[in-house]
Amino acid sequence: MTTPALLPLSGRRIPPLNLGPPSFPHHRATLRLSEKFILLLILSAFITLCFGAFFFLPDSSKHKRFDLGLEDVLIPHVDAGKGAKNPGVFLIHGPDEHRHREEEERLRNKIRADHEKALEEAKEKLRKSREEIRAEIQTEKNKVVQEMKPKESKPLPPVPIPKLVGISGGDPEDAEIRKKREKIKEMMKHAWDNYRTYGWGHNELRPIARKGHSTNIFGSSQMGATIVDALDTLYIMGLHDEFIDGQRWIENNLDFSVNSEVSVFEVNIRFIGGLLAAYYLSGEDIFKTKAVQLAEKLLPAFNTPTGIPWAMVNLKSGVGRNWGWASAGSSILAEFGTLHMEFVHLSYLTGNPVYYGKVMHIRKLLQKMERPNGLYPNYLNPRTGRWGQYHTSVGGLGDSFYEYLLKAWLMSDKTDHEARRMYDDAVEAIEKHLIKKSRGGLVFIGEWKNGHLERKMGHLACFAGGMFALGADGSRKDKAGHYLELGAEIARTCHESYDRTALKLGPESFKFDGAVEAVAVRQAEKYYILRPEVIETYWYLWRFTHDPRYRQWGWEAALAIEKYCRVSGGFSGVKDVYSATPTHDDVQQSFFLAETLKYLYLLFSGDDLLPLDHWVFNTEAHPLPVLNLANITLSGNSAVR
Repeated sequence: MTTPALLPLSGRRIPPLNLGPPSFPHHRATLRLSEKFILLLILSAFITLCFGAFFFLPDSSKHKRFDLGLEDVLIPHVDAGKGAKNPGVFLIHGPDEHRHREEEERLRNKIRADHEKALEEAKEKLRKSREEIRAEIQTEKNKVVQEMKPKESKPLPPVPIPKLVGISGGDPEDAEIRKKREKIKEMMKHAWDNYRTYGWGHNELRPIARKGHSTNIFGSSQMGATIVDALDTLYIMGLHDEFIDGQRWIENNLDFSVNSEVSVFEVNIRFIGGLLAAYYLSGEDIFKTKAVQLAEKLLPAFNTPTGIPWAMVNLKSGVGRNWGWASAGSSILAEFGTLHMEFVHLSYLTGNPVYYGKVMHIRKLLQKMERPNGLYPNYLNPRTGRWGQYHTSVGGLGDSFYEYLLKAWLMSDKTDHEARRMYDDAVEAIEKHLIKKSRGGLVFIGEWKNGHLERKMGHLACFAGGMFALGADGSRKDKAGHYLELGAEIARTCHESYDRTALKLGPESFKFDGAVEAVAVRQAEKYYILRPEVIETYWYLWRFTHDPRYRQWGWEAALAIEKYCRVSGGFSGVKDVYSATPTHDDVQQSFFLAETLKYLYLLFSGDDLLPLDHWVFNTEAHPLPVLNLANITLSGNSAVR
């Protein structure tokens, strides 16, 4: 499917500067403001130099007294061998005194010379004619214009596009399923249209207040996160007018040369992932160009003693740092371990091996490290290369690291055996130490903290049901059936966490203590922020089993979102899923458009839309095509060159 002709690529719009020669009034005694400004600068420099000379020229009398006193200074001698003071002393003799006076005289002469030079320059400026002043003003203007012009970047090399299958279509044969899919599309349009009206250009939307919203993961700039995150969903759903609107904004407004500190992980999965997916789906080069521009801005984050990147980086200065709350200044496993897919594609598209090298260095470092009980702790210090707190989770802080090991293998057309081996090792340790069954028969994934298992599972960990199903084929010891069943058990547990609430929407995390199963206990864990992980697992299980329960469960979730999260200005999260009259949090997350609605749409589409043997979804649900890396040398592919 092709899209209509799109706007040409253009840089950020800058108000035009008046570069013509300045017009001067006819009255010769009157000077323009710019000339007055130049003269004022000259006079202020002259006055400053005069005062500087008065206050900072050395006072010879003071220096003379100092020099006389120096002759009598006695300096204790320290015996380096014993580290104790020796009663003997050194006396400063005549040559030292002479050298000091010579240095003092040299300094005086330099200050006098600089002072005289500044006076001559000031006099020269005052003697200049109007034409000379005009020329200087024009020169300064030209300098400003040149500094404001974006630096020209080399065009990206042409590369063979991987075989793209199933970028449109997926129309279900069943009329009832088609109706449900159309409802999901309508929900997407409601979310997008309200963002377009009330939050355009902002990172996210406050649908009740009807204004833009942002968080610290995007820094202080308006980077249009929702636009970039939603592009591929719009394209897949056939909302091409909306897609073109987003493309135009990106062409004219998306600027990464801003003084803004962003999350490396978040902008990678949302922006680079979203831009790459939009490029592959539409073929529009602007998305590839913008993805590479942003990736270059992220590279300074890797400038650490170990090569493990900082969590945050300033896009302008390149200065990086870690979250203040992370264990002893550590980087986070799920953040530095969730770069592989995007960075491999960047190297493929640019022919530049630096991106591939960065993520492979991280992998090699992790392989060398000892892992307690075979588990990867969530924290790693980028300065020392040592683990931080021994906390392991398949939910927040750890989740997508394991996902990207599996997907690196899948994205390589199953040729990256090292990634598959690391995934299998990790899953075996997770199954041994973290996966348990409750008294009521629910399989859950706990968290390992300081040597013991915490019987709590987060909403984020519910993605693992889909991961186990996705990784079933190719698992060790012919355990494909086992892992497919494990994925189904996780899906059932996460469905129970939804079904046991008043709103039929799942809490942020839920416990398995005694009689309490799949229920949130603390108030701070009862919210739902439009998260996609449970629906993601339903979709993967549907693709692999075609069991109708997954479509049924997905539709239940869609109806609950429609009933309790939809407001006139978009969709909002809720603060308590156990309350029949919920309070909204007034945030429409960008991932709601990127993931939640996309997975729902795919759940009610045919398998020919984005088939899983040709596409791999990043952790923000942005589809990237499979690359047969056996036929691609990323650092020297002749096709890339």
